[in-house]
Amino acid sequence: MTKIEGIIKKFNLNPHPEGGYFRETYRSNGEIDKNSLPISYEGNRNYATCIYFLLTSDTFSAFHKIKQDEIWHFYDGSPIKLYIISDEGLYSEHVIGSNFSEGEVPQFVVPGNHWFAAETINKEDYSLVGCSVSPGFDFKDFELPTKKELVTKFPEHQRIIERLTHS
Repeated sequence: MTKIEGIIKKFNLNPHPEGGYFRETYRSNGEIDKNSLPISYEGNRNYATCIYFLLTSDTFSAFHKIKQDEIWHFYDGSPIKLYIISDEGLYSEHVIGSNFSEGEVPQFVVPGNHWFAAETINKEDYSLVGCSVSPGFDFKDFELPTKKELVTKFPEHQRIIERLTHS
């Protein structure tokens, strides 16, 4: 069994629609009533949720967005690079890892309603991270566009969009 297979088994991870592997580790019991949330939310949301998320050199997290801010926490393996595009088309890159002297940070917040993708930096390696979301994650808040949809919206970022989308 490879180290990656061992991590998948130990943490009982499953394939994620955006790429990589995940398992929800926390979902608060309490909920925020839909009437206390912005109108764009359908239904109630838990206060918060958290997952383990594993990327490998052979996988990536495809461009997607959610309504909520998403906090990424680095745990083990290769640093990851996050690619973010705001609705106005502003592009940025951020490295999450443990080499602080090289500018890596152990956690990073992706603002809600921003398109983002991620990949493992080192070849033949993995990245184990955690993602926390509040209000809690619900797939109703998740958008996974096609290459064509995102390139039409952001033609100036065509190269990175084509590399980090699945269809």
